[in-house]
Amino acid sequence: MSDLIKAITYNYPKKIPVSVGILPAVWLKHGEKFVQIAKEYPDLIPSIPDLNKIDDYIPASYHTGSFTDEWGCVWSNLEEGMESIVTGHPIPNREDILKTEIPSCRDGRLPHGFMYLRYLDLRGFEEAMLDFAEECDEMKILLDKIVEYNCYQIEAVLPKSGEVVYFGDDLGMQKGLAIGPVKWRKYLKPCFSKMYKMVKDAGKYIYMHTDGMIYEIIPDLKECGVDMVNPQFRANGLDNLERVCKGKIAVDLDLDRQLFPFATPSEIDDHIRSAVEALYMPEGGLALKAEIGYEVPLENVVAIFDALRKYQYYKK
Repeated sequence: MSDLIKAITYNYPKKIPVSVGILPAVWLKHGEKFVQIAKEYPDLIPSIPDLNKIDDYIPASYHTGSFTDEWGCVWSNLEEGMESIVTGHPIPNREDILKTEIPSCRDGRLPHGFMYLRYLDLRGFEEAMLDFAEECDEMKILLDKIVEYNCYQIEAVLPKSGEVVYFGDDLGMQKGLAIGPVKWRKYLKPCFSKMYKMVKDAGKYIYMHTDGMIYEIIPDLKECGVDMVNPQFRANGLDNLERVCKGKIAVDLDLDRQLFPFATPSEIDDHIRSAVEALYMPEGGLALKAEIGYEVPLENVVAIFDALRKYQYYKK
């Protein structure tokens, strides 16, 4: 049993699971300098791309230009190595929801933003907010269509997934949920419950990444079936995460990305140590994740990696 599974199940992992995410733009900006750092941390960066073939390493949505997804959303990107955003919303008019067809592909792909953000991508933010404010019938119809499509995709992915199935959908903004927790529970919670039941019925664990201030619905996510949640440090606040999560649901803490570019190395060490001290339990329930953007100075990257190496063995 891996330390991650032990952390999820509170089965006394030998160490805190740690991981890093390197945005493609980092390799593009720093090149060989970052490769040399990565070689010093094979435990954190086990795979180093060939810089001569870097285009093959970069996912399609991280290239400049635009593309249209299976739902008809147009994605655009102005900066190589950074993620695209949706600039073309295929259902700007509410009445067109009734004519919207569920895509036919069944490839098991569950991209980031597969449920709530997909609704926003299809309708556009302002129109989506009006839908939730007015609680129109068309909104419920479109939510059902998205869920139906996602259930097809989950059915396709389950036979080839491991013990943990990973999902990502940013439910919050910097100061809370755009639609508020009451309407989230009324309209989105049943969607996630239906989809995640398929995973639980298959005997697998659910890991859910979700950005923004979402601590007030983390207990609801657990009720939906989530076994480990990946919340942001800054948006939620360490005190809130400790109160809502510790001993109740496993957390893969998304360390403070907004701090990384501006902190000193010692401040980074203090940040990671304080997070571990607050959330650690010998039984488990804690993992640490650091996402590295191209704006993080290389000395801070080293400080992040060193702190992860050190505090993964924290005991008290």
